[in-house]
Amino acid sequence: MPPMPTKLAKTDEGGLVIDWSDGQQRRYRAGELREACPCATCREKRSAPPPPLTQLPILSAEEARPTRIESMKPMGNYAYGIAFSDGHSSGLFPLEMLYALGEVVASD
Repeated sequence: MPPMPTKLAKTDEGGLVIDWSDGQQRRYRAGELREACPCATCREKRSAPPPPLTQLPILSAEEARPTRIESMKPMGNYAYGIAFSDGHSSGLFPLEMLYALGEVVASD
């Protein structure tokens, strides 16, 4: 059986810390989770060719600010839906993906 989250906490920087049932604690930066979003729109954007270097991106005010996690909701026993400060909230992060991401902070 894969590890399950036992505790979730937001960090002061707007990220996340998850304690896992195997004793590991992992820290997640909000921007890294946002970039790894598994939704179809984000996967399509990541696989698209980059825009020409002469084309400057136009960012909304929300996109220009540092990304923060606004909320998380469990989706059954297999994933979390994460809402980010830039308004994006359609990605479902499977537990296996969340476990693989992040930086190990402590282990028992």
